[in-house]
Amino acid sequence: MCGIIGVIGERNATPILVEGLKRLEYRGYDSAGIAVLNHAGEIQISRSKGKLIHLENRLAETPRTGLVGIGHTRWATHGPPTEQNAHPHLSRRVAVVHNGIIENYQELRRELTAVGVTFLSDTDTEVIPHLIERELERGLQPTEAVRVAIKHLQGAYALGILIQGADLLIAVRRGSPLILGLGEGENFIASDATPLVPYTRRMIYLHDDDLAVLTRTAVRITDLQGHAVDRSVKISHVSADLTDKWPYRHYMQKEIFEQPTVLGETLKGLLNGAEQTIQLPELDGQIDLNAVAAVQIIACGTSYHSGMVAGYWIEHLARLPVGVHIASEFRYREPPSMPGTITVVISQSGETADTLAALRYCRSQGQKVLAIVNVPESSIAREADGVLYTQAGPEIGVASTKAFTTQLMVLACLTLALARAKGRLTDDQEKRWVEELMRIPARVEQVLLHDEILHRIAGRFTNAKGFLFMGRGTCYPIALEGALKLKEISYIHAEGYAAGEMKHGPIALIDAHLPVVAVAPRDPLFDKLVSNLEEARARGGRLVVITSGRASEETPFQADHVIPMPECGMFAAPILYVVPLQLLAYHIAVLKGTDVDQPRNLAKSVTVE
Repeated sequence: MCGIIGVIGERNATPILVEGLKRLEYRGYDSAGIAVLNHAGEIQISRSKGKLIHLENRLAETPRTGLVGIGHTRWATHGPPTEQNAHPHLSRRVAVVHNGIIENYQELRRELTAVGVTFLSDTDTEVIPHLIERELERGLQPTEAVRVAIKHLQGAYALGILIQGADLLIAVRRGSPLILGLGEGENFIASDATPLVPYTRRMIYLHDDDLAVLTRTAVRITDLQGHAVDRSVKISHVSADLTDKWPYRHYMQKEIFEQPTVLGETLKGLLNGAEQTIQLPELDGQIDLNAVAAVQIIACGTSYHSGMVAGYWIEHLARLPVGVHIASEFRYREPPSMPGTITVVISQSGETADTLAALRYCRSQGQKVLAIVNVPESSIAREADGVLYTQAGPEIGVASTKAFTTQLMVLACLTLALARAKGRLTDDQEKRWVEELMRIPARVEQVLLHDEILHRIAGRFTNAKGFLFMGRGTCYPIALEGALKLKEISYIHAEGYAAGEMKHGPIALIDAHLPVVAVAPRDPLFDKLVSNLEEARARGGRLVVITSGRASEETPFQADHVIPMPECGMFAAPILYVVPLQLLAYHIAVLKGTDVDQPRNLAKSVTVE
């Protein structure tokens, strides 16, 4: 959520800031702004409500020129999305952009108001420049003024700071990601690597409580006490062509169709293809799978659904007890730590605030933590005991698609590794399961051939007021994920249910106007699901059934639409069957005219609670 870009260099900062903000649009935002130090050392700002085009129009009318600047895309938390609440926020001599939440801002606001400060916005961020201003008035130099001021803040923040008359850029991080980019005669800050790769691939990932001072030729990083700290330089492999979605209409569509490729790339790093065995060298010496007695999986949103699927897999094959938990609820229960439990945290960004907090809680309880993330050098990747990476590449669309399926691929490999460690797999069994995994990318390509069918089906349901998704076993979480995708991007209310629960309430909703989408692979639970379909049909429900080719040809039920799927096994089914749900949601959203890649009120990376 929100995006930060900043630069100090030898060329006009404004075009760099605007281009950087364009590359951060995928994070979700509802206003934008920049601040630059002009050649007289004075701060000039431009801000606008809505999309970046409005900011660009304003800058065309009133250009801003300077060699140092900061920019921001805001996702509203405190106060509505207005120009007044857009970042940067100002005091007399200080401009600040901020990602995160200041939890004690009301107290600080009252304190500052009592000494004559006038606030112009509803935001929590505005207290920050005024706190720095207060320290400047007390005679402190810019860096020390920032250091003292931020000691008053409680909460999470990534800050980019300009100070009038000071030819430097200051960055501070606590609990919200911030990266430094090291260029030639110029240096940068950003909330992720995306806006930096056109200018540099040399990056430093700040840690919590790092304070960085950037000039054109140097970067100095200290802790909050002023002691120098050493942070390694990493080379980013993010593509500079990230913003190119050609030939697709939307990033989400592009990312759906990238799934065969990224699934293959993910699997390639997790197995020995010649011997057809799983290998997880990243865990060697970090986590002993032989010692695992139980597994708890912690995640949010789409990642939580992938964890639910893994719970079925691990219990079935490795015969280990599994608990799957929503991260935002987990640590507030203060669950006891059980000996031999491994915690698996799943996050696309590696910065999800609730998941990171749960990770820290588990480590404080002495548990080993394994992270599954898509972003190297993210906070979760750094703080976990072991890391398995999805190889999804950058995902721009806010509604996750390829990140989800690659998470499932990693979790399938982890399941096999656990089963082998617990003596539950023979060599032949492991090879058979690996063969199934290796066939998944090609089978996803087969499923994508149904795109036109799903487009036609979508046209029948654009006026629906609600949807019911149902599945059983590993496809129950897929029903949840299908409902989530639809509501995220089409704004149609949708619910996912375990099909056996239909008579316990949801059946009351079924009538001739309600589409019912069934995720129905030909597995041991298929006949049970058919009974649920008959109950829905008897009450007039409009059935869309996704099922295997054999079942679609010999359907023991009547359906309005049947989407034929390839025959597949336990690991393949959730990955294959979510793809038609992604396409259905996508086409309905396009036909309704919503903003598919940046749906309202949503942000890509949820870095605050």
